[in-house]
Amino acid sequence: MAKMIAYCGLNCTDCDAYKATQANDDNLRKEIAAKWSKEYNHEMKPEEVNCDGCTVESRHIGYCAMCQIRSCAREKKVKNCGWCVEYSCEKTDAFLKMAPQAKKTLDTIKQRSKF
Repeated sequence: MAKMIAYCGLNCTDCDAYKATQANDDNLRKEIAAKWSKEYNHEMKPEEVNCDGCTVESRHIGYCAMCQIRSCAREKKVKNCGWCVEYSCEKTDAFLKMAPQAKKTLDTIKQRSKF
């Protein structure tokens, strides 16, 4: 499976919700819903565990559908924030402190991109 890098730098194809959706695996959806409900102290139902990845228009899980980083990148028509001439910015900085691997991914893309 090819990697799908989200606008924020996360790898969608590594996400359990993405994997469960692509495999149409209801048992995995139940496991994820239970795990994330406990982990994030917010009840999630198995039928809510459906995501086709950040960069596509169809299904997104939870916050991803209303993510400010996603909205900005789509508005600017960039593949992800690493391709944005304004990267890094106030929209990404707080998130990337919590997700160092996403920052590393976006920094690598930024270094390789040519503006």
